[in-house]
This record gives sequence, structure tokens and C-alpha cells, in this order.
Amino acid sequence: MATGLNGVAYLALATVLDSFFGITTAVQYPVGVFLLLYALGVLAVGTRKEINRTGLTAVIVANLLWVVLSLVTVVSGVLSPTGVGTVWIVLQSLTVGGFAALQYVGLKRL
Repeated sequence: MATGLNGVAYLALATVLDSFFGITTAVQYPVGVFLLLYALGVLAVGTRKEINRTGLTAVIVANLLWVVLSLVTVVSGVLSPTGVGTVWIVLQSLTVGGFAALQYVGLKRL
């Protein structure tokens, strides 16, 4: 749910977040679309009567990839975010990493 809401925020508030985070709308719009589609995929995997191990593994890998790419983005400075934007990216990556850890625990219990 958080992923989908984040996607909606990036799409609906892109012009406001542009100056706040220092991330252009040209980046926010595709990220927002990706997050909405990804949230639908996670919903599809997570609401099955029987969780598909391959689907859950794909979600975990995608979340870990998000964490790595987020941190690389911050370290490289490629998007030139504001200080608030940098903090947001790091906090978001930590949250997604936490989701991945919980999902991994769930995978091990299957």
C-alpha cells in the first residue's frame, strides 16, 4: 500500500516535490508510474491463497535492487537532490530494505 501511495504522490504532486526534493518531474513521473505498477504486482503476489515462492523472490530482489539504486543515486549525486531529497531517498531505501527483510522471513516460512 505504501508503494502505491508513494507512486500516486509522485504523480499528483510532482511539481511541488520537484523543488522540495530537487528531483525533476521528468524523473518523478516515470518513477510514480513504476511504483503504481509495482504495487499492483506486489498485490497480485501477496493476495493469492497460496503465495508463489518465485513471485515473492522476485519482489524481494526488486526491493533490494531499489535499495541499491537509491543509495547509488545518493552517493553519485546524479540527480542532485536537495538535502531533504537526499534524506528522503535514504529513508525510503531503508524502509524498502525493511520490507525486503520481512518478505525474506516470510519466504523462509513457506
